Amino acid sequence: MMTPPFPKRLATLASALAGVLLACGPSPAKDACGPKALGTSRIAVIDGSQKLALGLQTYPQTLALGDHEVVLTFDDGPSANTSAVLDALEEECVRATFFLIGRNAAALPKLVRRELSDGHTVGHHSMTHPALTLRSMSESAAKEDIARGFQAVDKAAYGAGDAQPRTPFFRFPGFADTPALVSWLQSRGIAVFGTDLWASDWQQTTPQAELDLILGRLERVRKGVILFHDPRPSTAKMMPDFLRELKKRGYKIVHMVPGEGPTAVQNAGPGWTSTTEAIIAKTLSHHHDSTRQRTRPGGGLRARQPPAAPSPSETEREPAN
Repeated sequence: MMTPPFPKRLATLASALAGVLLACGPSPAKDACGPKALGTSRIAVIDGSQKLALGLQTYPQTLALGDHEVVLTFDDGPSANTSAVLDALEEECVRATFFLIGRNAAALPKLVRRELSDGHTVGHHSMTHPALTLRSMSESAAKEDIARGFQAVDKAAYGAGDAQPRTPFFRFPGFADTPALVSWLQSRGIAVFGTDLWASDWQQTTPQAELDLILGRLERVRKGVILFHDPRPSTAKMMPDFLRELKKRGYKIVHMVPGEGPTAVQNAGPGWTSTTEAIIAKTLSHHHDSTRQRTRPGGGLRARQPPAAPSPSETEREPAN
């Protein structure tokens, strides 16, 4: 029998590992947590060969979850606050997915390796998280930034990086994808992730305000892939309370791992539209207006700089379920 190519063998291994983890019950390496911990209820295997783009805020499809099932994801790390987030997750035997910026991973490889040793999934979020998003770059420059991110994260995690990431999960910074970049990633077996709901933790807030906001949003939709940012101090401080509230309210944690599918997905309902697309367009429009005002002869008052990434408003609608 011929030996399958490395990515196929890796996917098979990941799928087998997921089965072992599920058979052993939630968080088998953390038996000391006991019955009072929230735990991780099941594994969802994500098969990149299905050309997936998941998350109702951006795409008309998401991971199929049951009532009161949630997936926890974190962007932009690692950072000085990541350890506190990891401590909270460990305390409750919860596994999550971290989408890492390559240059941050290169600066803090010990935290990347801790994420892996704690049983979390380590995905990718570009090398530099460009302030005006990958969409504003040339296609070749955007691909280079993504590829460099793959290599930097994998080098921090495993000691060496390659053109094909070990974990084929990618989330666009600011959700600002392009059809060409999505197609390019999917052709390489890399699953693209948006999200179903978010904590708006890119804004300055208190831990209690962030907790109230995300719990209110979650109670309206009752399930979904949730986006946090582990570098944010408010998120790190509120995470223990958030996990306790999930347990109290009967929510279950689903952990995503790469492997052979089929991956169960759910399509958006009638009338679905992308929440993020309008936000991205508005942000980039502000940038273009600012550029024109700064460069015109005799230009007047300097325009306000755009945010570092498209920041969905507190008043934006929640995703349709």
